[in-house]
Amino acid sequence: MADPTTYRPAPGDIPTAPGVYRFRDDQGRVIYVGKAKNLRARLSNYFQSLSALHPRTQAMVTSAAGVEWTIVSTEVEALALEYTWIKEYDPRFNVKYRDDKSYPYLAVSMSQQVPRAFVTRSAKKPGDRYFGPFGHAWAIRDTLDQLLRVFPVRTCTQGVYNRAQRSGRPCLLGYIDKCSAPCTGNISQDDHRQLAEDLCDFMAGHTGRFISDVKQRMMDASQALDFETAARLRDDLRALERALEKNAVVLSDATDADVFAVASDELEAAVQVFHVRGGRIRGQRGWIAEKVEALRDDEFIEHLLQQVYGVHDDSVTPGHAAQAIPRQVLVPVLPADSETMTAWLSTLRGSKVAVRIPQRGEKAQLAATVHANAEQALRLHKSRRAGDLTTRSQALRELHDALELSEAPLRIECYDVSHNQGTFQTASMVVFEDGLPKKSAYRLFHIKGNEGDGARDDTEAMYEVISRRFKRHLIHKETRQTVTTGEVDAHDNSSESPVFAYEPSLVVVDGGAPQVAAAVRALTDLGITDVAVCGLAKRLEEIWIPHDEFPVILERQSAGLYLLQHLRDEAHRFAIKAHRKRRSQGMTVSQLDGIPGLGPTRVKALLNHFGSVKKIKEASVDDIAAVKGIGRTTATQVVEFLHPRAE
Repeated sequence: MADPTTYRPAPGDIPTAPGVYRFRDDQGRVIYVGKAKNLRARLSNYFQSLSALHPRTQAMVTSAAGVEWTIVSTEVEALALEYTWIKEYDPRFNVKYRDDKSYPYLAVSMSQQVPRAFVTRSAKKPGDRYFGPFGHAWAIRDTLDQLLRVFPVRTCTQGVYNRAQRSGRPCLLGYIDKCSAPCTGNISQDDHRQLAEDLCDFMAGHTGRFISDVKQRMMDASQALDFETAARLRDDLRALERALEKNAVVLSDATDADVFAVASDELEAAVQVFHVRGGRIRGQRGWIAEKVEALRDDEFIEHLLQQVYGVHDDSVTPGHAAQAIPRQVLVPVLPADSETMTAWLSTLRGSKVAVRIPQRGEKAQLAATVHANAEQALRLHKSRRAGDLTTRSQALRELHDALELSEAPLRIECYDVSHNQGTFQTASMVVFEDGLPKKSAYRLFHIKGNEGDGARDDTEAMYEVISRRFKRHLIHKETRQTVTTGEVDAHDNSSESPVFAYEPSLVVVDGGAPQVAAAVRALTDLGITDVAVCGLAKRLEEIWIPHDEFPVILERQSAGLYLLQHLRDEAHRFAIKAHRKRRSQGMTVSQLDGIPGLGPTRVKALLNHFGSVKKIKEASVDDIAAVKGIGRTTATQVVEFLHPRAE
């Protein structure tokens, strides 16, 4: 059970603006989403004495490990965003809607021969147009009632429409001019459909031409002294203006855009992006970037877009890339080479992408909201930076004292072994420096064993991994000593190694006393005696030290124990991910075993060229023969093997 005071933000760090907040557990899962008019006032309620909280609230705050928030402009935005995130994350501590309905939308059934406007909470149907969401059903009904003065589209059900069509008499709405009555032929179906199209255009944000037209007709009627018509048009104009009051979170109908904002100082920058799909905010992401290069704003944006969208290059199908990269990318400053960036994004998406700066209207308003979130994220990061450094220092100090080390463990390496009943044995090495992961130094090892077919057990695998890693270290150490006394070719960089050249202060193995003994034996056999070793066992999270009969037990809230757990979990994640990938590749390659003349090198060449065995099966002899290193004879054998003839 977590203590809420361990992750409580400082009151001054919480904004007083309206917004939406999320509590996350120690696995990063969202467990509660809420909204507030004043984030500071609302969140302070969660961090009072536990005895004063409702039992369910107590359970939530003690299950959480952190809280984050997003500020918005209005309470209506907070309402819509809260709903979106509850549907997305399904937090277990949120009260579920009893009727399990979504927010109401204004729908126009353009798929029907005679379109109908209505309010719905149901699933969307192809061909129909939807606008919203609205915070309340009465709000959209009021909006629709106002718009029917100008766009008298039918709103009746199909049964009422059929009945009026048979009787030749319109319903009440037809008599009071809230419906153009296509059921009785007062307006043709084509003209009625045009009315529905105009209603959709107005709701989609194309309002200017309609307001201008009503204003002009009102002025013409007034000049012609037709004051009754002018008064009616005046009321129509007011109705249109009232209908324009809508949720600022929602952009124009079917708008897909990513809205970026950056807040920075001399050393760091906070980046925020709102992902808008179909006119609604579907997600939010944020980053803190260190300014390790002297970049201008346009260069920074260029690097940012490369990092965000580069992951879609050659890694997903064109359909998925089209969903991930929107039609519009809204940025505070155009990238350094705007034309090249636009062409690159358009290629990834498969259709045109516009990169531009929002100047006015609802997109500019949303961009301002995103920028406010970026500024808040930067302030929060700067206020926490000192605290994070203090926590890391405390963790390193606790490990120094508990393990009786000669110096603070500024570089720690952790090892884990993953396998499936002894097959595809893979070991991972993760590196933490100054209490933080250094992912560029992570390495993987394929366990060979004495016979070349893997180790007998985890201790033998651990012995092999430690031996191989520190043999490399000794080689680089000898090379550096030679370099200091002899002449070296200016182009010879064999002495450089970003990983194995450095000796860790502490080696952590995933396991108990047997794994620790295996690691110590490997170091001793290599003559290394100045590297500390410990093991972290999962059962009781106890720390095993070489030659000690009993483990070291740290308090559950210890920063040092948390650092070791983070190391162990990261090593386990890295090892099992690599093991699964290797196992999948092994099972794939096995389908090509037994083909005459096709060894491991040619199998690898085929897989690199075609991408999968399925694509190889679909290829012709000429296609396979075109692969480098594959002759026509071998290509024929591959096709015959994968497509055996029926006897």
